[in-house]
Amino acid sequence: MSDDTTRRHDRITHHSTPGGSNSLQYWTRARSPLRVAVQYLVIWLVRINPSLRLKSWLLRRIGVTVGTGVSWGLESTPDVFWPDLITVEDHAIIGYDATILCHEFLQDEYRTGEVRIGERAMIGAGAVILPGVEIGAGAQVAANSLVTRDVPPGETVAGVPAKAMSSDSLDSE
Repeated sequence: MSDDTTRRHDRITHHSTPGGSNSLQYWTRARSPLRVAVQYLVIWLVRINPSLRLKSWLLRRIGVTVGTGVSWGLESTPDVFWPDLITVEDHAIIGYDATILCHEFLQDEYRTGEVRIGERAMIGAGAVILPGVEIGAGAQVAANSLVTRDVPPGETVAGVPAKAMSSDSLDSE
């Protein structure tokens, strides 16, 4: 396991659940159903609304930390259960249909972790960011990538799971 993976997992909070069912069966003990319903409605509006200013305003209302000049692509989806664990710094771009997850429901526990997207970072269309991940300033995540590790500032990652792109592979495209 690399240092990046260890750091992400060290930032994850583990919450055990009772009984023999999977942890999603107990979601109402983790978060208020009314709160989740309101957050879901707000996120639904954010996903379909083309106004970048309105998207950021609405997301701030449900606890997302949104810097100035952040661009949210259509259909992008912040975490519905824990949007308050998301920080997107100034002038970052969240691409079309990208997903930012701050939770993982597993068999005997659920996990939560903050996600931080640095200043001027770019998250490509359809990318998925897992809980506890930090995307550095100026970093780029290619479309349809699964980000399971931190992305250092200025680095470009791609793939499932996302890995650093070499300068040779960038030159050949």
